[in-house]
Amino acid sequence: MPFTPQADNPKDRLTAHLQRVIELRRSLRTDTARARTWLALKRWQSDRLRRSYPDLFAQPRYAAAGEFFLTELYGVRDFEQRDSEALRAAGKFVRMLPERGVQTLLLAVELDELTERLDERVAARLALPIDDAAYARAYREAGTLDERTQQIEMVDAIGRSLERLARVPLLAGMLHMMRIPAEATGYGHLHHFLQSGFDAFKAMGSAGAFLDAVRARETRLMQRLFAGDASALTELPPTRA
Repeated sequence: MPFTPQADNPKDRLTAHLQRVIELRRSLRTDTARARTWLALKRWQSDRLRRSYPDLFAQPRYAAAGEFFLTELYGVRDFEQRDSEALRAAGKFVRMLPERGVQTLLLAVELDELTERLDERVAARLALPIDDAAYARAYREAGTLDERTQQIEMVDAIGRSLERLARVPLLAGMLHMMRIPAEATGYGHLHHFLQSGFDAFKAMGSAGAFLDAVRARETRLMQRLFAGDASALTELPPTRA
């Protein structure tokens, strides 16, 4: 079943998720050893994702969208500045953006929170250095099949939402015009997130094949990991997009 966002107040939802994910990241950084493993896990998973999609990254049409997913939706860098900006700007963005844009931002923040909670649990079950067998075991112990399925569905939903956003007339011009005011008022990181996602999917055109490939590979990997097959981390068969 496709992921369906909740229907309550967008500003309240956005604020609540941002507050929780900011607090979670801050709590993780207070413990040096815990933070080291958590960041190592993020680097390991980012490398795994890049290894899983060499055919997509090699195609100019998909490269920008792939980088957006790896750096803006799931990356190793510090997202606190972006999230703090989003928290301060929640009301403004809900009023200024078209409904599709607000829903895309909400989905991204909800995915961010889910991913951080799963990563926190996985990292708590790992020792450094991380290897495939240890990761596969921690993955099974730290998250349920329902949670991992929801994570994949949310990634797919964000991609579909960005694809629809890229077709909205005049939105490209509006976002580009907002860059200087956003940077001047302290919202540059948040604007960059919205702009890079929009530009990547607008340049790609139809996103169906790209998103279908991501969903299929991540679902197959999830199923094999829950079945105890750590070799799935290095033996993903290619799927043409």
